[in-house]
Amino acid sequence: MMEALQTTAPESSFAADQQFHLVASSLAKLLETARRELEGDQEVAKASLATASNILQAEIERCSGASGFTRGGLAAWQILRVRAFIDGNLHRAIHIRDLSAVARRSPAHFSRKFKLAVGESPHAYVVRRRLERACHLMMTSTASLSEIALSVGFSDQAHLCRLFRQAFGQSPANWRRERGVPGGAGMDENAA
Repeated sequence: MMEALQTTAPESSFAADQQFHLVASSLAKLLETARRELEGDQEVAKASLATASNILQAEIERCSGASGFTRGGLAAWQILRVRAFIDGNLHRAIHIRDLSAVARRSPAHFSRKFKLAVGESPHAYVVRRRLERACHLMMTSTASLSEIALSVGFSDQAHLCRLFRQAFGQSPANWRRERGVPGGAGMDENAA
């Protein structure tokens, strides 16, 4: 499997090597977390395995379909570029006009085709990626929730807490505490 990931050369060999090492490093950390938590907190292990699986699936899609088309009319290269742009810019505001420019489509056309290809609107996808990154940071760092919220592009801790509660049915502070992760200095439990 790892050899298959290495044999694909997207834009340059250097870029491919960097992408591969980033993906491999992320997968290794997630799998190590899952292994460590398997006996203790099975929910953390499940979350780590699910995230690792999603990363691996995206990498497989990237390697196998870089020149083809996906269902819904966006080319695989467009989806890959948009996903990479989103992941690289989660810390700031991401507008439809930015995403459509990356895919070289009009905003309205891009929005329709993105939803067909990915299964959710661009906004929903960005929010989901921000929440996934926030979960990862809550499990792997001791940063406060307000620091994490800002680092993944939410306007403030309350924004993170509201969307996190909608997605997971509990506050991020409770989610973090249940997993035995230290809360970080200055974490405001009232906003959680």
